[in-house]
Parts: sequence; C-alpha cells; structure tokens
Amino acid sequence: MLMNSNSHSPNDIPSADWLLSRAPIDPRAEMAAYESLWMGPNAWFASIANLFRDHPGMLPSELVPALERDRVLQQLRDLLGDRMDEVGVRVHGSADYPDRLREADHPLEVFYYQGDWSLASSPGVAIVGTRNPTDEGAANAAKISRAMVREGFTVVSGLAKGIDRAAHMAAIEARGHTIAVIGTPLFDSYPKENAPLQRAIAEGHLLISQVPFLRYKNQHYKTNRLFFPARNVTMSALTRATIIVEAGETSGTLVQARAALNQGRQLFILESCFRRTDLTWPAKYEKQGAIRVKSVTDILSKLGKASDANPDESDQ
Repeated sequence: MLMNSNSHSPNDIPSADWLLSRAPIDPRAEMAAYESLWMGPNAWFASIANLFRDHPGMLPSELVPALERDRVLQQLRDLLGDRMDEVGVRVHGSADYPDRLREADHPLEVFYYQGDWSLASSPGVAIVGTRNPTDEGAANAAKISRAMVREGFTVVSGLAKGIDRAAHMAAIEARGHTIAVIGTPLFDSYPKENAPLQRAIAEGHLLISQVPFLRYKNQHYKTNRLFFPARNVTMSALTRATIIVEAGETSGTLVQARAALNQGRQLFILESCFRRTDLTWPAKYEKQGAIRVKSVTDILSKLGKASDANPDESDQ
C-alpha cells in the first residue's frame, strides 16, 4: 500500500511532538482509507493489523494516497447516500478510542457506530450463545441480563437470534444499557427479523460494526459470514467478561471463548453446558481457565459484585 511522502519509516516510532503537530483526525478521510485498505487483495483483519504494526502510530489516511481516498469516499457516498452522515467513526489514535480494543489479536484501526458512544467506556459483560437455544437457555440469558443491568453492567452481545436477542431484549426491558457488536455493515440486519431491535439499539443504546461497507457489498455472501466470528473477538475485548449460556461444538461463540482467555478476560460457562454429554468444549475451556458457574450469584461474586438477586434469578 502506498504511503504519503511525509510518512515515517516502518521502523520509526513517532515522537510525541510529531503526534501533537499532526492535523486533527478527519473521520471521513479515515473511513475512506479504511475502506480502501479492505479493497486490497486478501485483505482481512490480520493483514490490516500487521500493516499497522509495521507502521506504528500511522493513521489509515497516511497509508493511502489522497486521490485513492477521494475515489473511495465517492463510492461510499454513492452507496450510502444521506445515511453517510449517520455513520459514527472511531479511529485508533483519537482520544475516544477504547484502549481495551488494542488487546485483541488483530486490533482494529477504524470501526463504525451509531448511538450513545459513552457506553463503550462503561463496564460491560458479554452474554452470548447459540442461535437455537432451548427454552431454558433463552430464559437463563434473560435472567442473567437483568441481573447484570441491576448491578450496573452494560450487556453486550452480537444481535443474532436466540441467546443474543434474549440478552439484548431483557437489558432494554430492565431499563439498562446494551451494546450490539454486529457482523454486518451498520445499516444491514441479520437476521432480518432483528431489524427493529437493531434500530432501537442504534437510537437508544450503542451499535458497533467493524465491517467495511464496500468490501461487504462486493464480496460473496458466503465469505461475508466470516465477519460474524471476527466480531466475537471485538466483543470480548470490549468487555470485562464473557458469559456463555448455551453453545454447540461448532458454535461461533467458541471463537469468543478463545478470545476471552487470550485477552485475559473472565470466561464464565453455565453449569447446564457441562451437563450435556455431547459437548467436549466446556471441559476443555474449564481446563484453560474458564469458570463454571451455577447461578447469577456465582457470576456476580467472581465479578466482585454482591448480589441481591431473587432466588428465581439465581438458579441456572
């Protein structure tokens, strides 16, 4: 990828004076540069993160020529129309970028959002699991979500059907806060039936996407599915802990389990997962440091919170 003539060498660490003298960050220029990087051959979160590791302190706009940024920005305007103005942009290097996201294996340089950005710095707990839960699993997700809200946590999930939806809905109904980290561009919804919930989160809570608009539009839908497990890594990095309610042997939720352990986050697995004789992953992750929990009280105790949960909220 071409660099501007005033760019630093890949081995240079930018000085504090240089960083202070740099022009203010232009979100639209960074958005266009980020989208341009994603249009390169074999671009993925790992390759883009490696590019920035090789160019420490650089902004995306400093790695993409101005003419290319202008061309891509026009493509974005053509694609998004008036909705372009609804895209919030967060860029690594700005004061409002969450430092904890740098603890992901492949840290994000740019991502998009709608809603209340202050929630990104609130104490968050991710509640995740299968898209096809049992009745017990869906009920447990809702119970845990209400308990987390009551203790002052923001409930984070991936806006999929099943466990994710139950967690988001319960947090909203309990008058708490919730963050959805989605695996589609900001204005797409998957599944479609979650579109009203997505709008409610974007308007009254926080919606985050790391998915590039143009790459998603031009790429085969089967390849686009890979954005879903990738967003689980971000979900883990954004939160203090991940709680797995139910998940099968091949669930994308297990991507988040691995990420949580790698990032030094707490990983809770409900006792009901261990009771299933067809699952090997609960014991595997318990050996690696995950915590088996039987109740909301167990979770809150490990999080350093005293619980006044009602009995029917505690039994998991």
